Amino acid sequence: MTNTISIDRWLNVVTDEYLHSFVREGGAAIKFAVLDLERKPALTDALKRSCNELDFILAEIDAVSSRVHMPQDIFFALASQIDWRLIARRLILRLLAERSYRVDAIGPDGSGQIIDTIARVNGLERELMMVDLRPILVERVFKNPNMAKSFRIAMYHLCLAECESGPSDQYAGQPLLDWLTGTNMRIGNLRHFQIHTPINRTTARHFIESAFYWVRHSGYSGMVVLLDNRRVLLARNPKDGIRYYTRAAVMDHYELLRELIDDVDRLPGAFFTIVTGLDFVEPQSPRGWNLYNALHTRVMDDVRDRNHVNPTAALVRLS
Repeated sequence: MTNTISIDRWLNVVTDEYLHSFVREGGAAIKFAVLDLERKPALTDALKRSCNELDFILAEIDAVSSRVHMPQDIFFALASQIDWRLIARRLILRLLAERSYRVDAIGPDGSGQIIDTIARVNGLERELMMVDLRPILVERVFKNPNMAKSFRIAMYHLCLAECESGPSDQYAGQPLLDWLTGTNMRIGNLRHFQIHTPINRTTARHFIESAFYWVRHSGYSGMVVLLDNRRVLLARNPKDGIRYYTRAAVMDHYELLRELIDDVDRLPGAFFTIVTGLDFVEPQSPRGWNLYNALHTRVMDDVRDRNHVNPTAALVRLS
């Protein structure tokens, strides 16, 4: 029988060795955790506590509700759990703090137009604040080469939307939020923003990479993603009205995971935990990692101790 490690012990290592230092400083990691269904809430709760303490955003993705073999659906699931308006406000405060404006007493989650609040605290007119802020946003957001062009244009306009006066029910950035979250993907709604790129299977990976960069750019430590792929492992369709993954879809999912592992250096501040079941590692499983050798060789341990579990391994079995 393969040795297991307790959830608490593994999470202590994850927090100390990854979240508190490596990932927080811009690194990235992808880990696979084999555990029983009833133990997932304990893992989720513990990760939430760590994220709150270390200022990470936690996003949960489940193969039941999201098509985890489609990169655009992975992005939409992430985008739906990101508070884009809060991030824009955090970045505005951060950029103006670098310009020596007084912003310490201003919270990013406050009501009203944030630029009016900053202007009032600093005893300035909002127009003068915008004269100073707009070129900074152009340089640090609109022209930022670390993000895909359409993504950085969207972030620039989201920042401007937080500075525009007017009632909250006329928020200018709503078409951008609908596009980012997959609520309304019609490009025609974004023409006045000069955005012409759809979020699809071809472009989604660039948007995922840009999103992780943007989260850190706004001042967050990074982002923790808890992806549960156990639904993918079902070899027979239970016909329960829930999404079923064909063999081709399973291969696409494993290919997507393999791509994430290979491009992990392009995901700053990202920590993925792929929650999976025993069928993933069983040699005889028709939907296990043996189905796709490229993923298997990246996750398996070449050397294992018979008596001790390596808590920093790519795959661990939790108890």
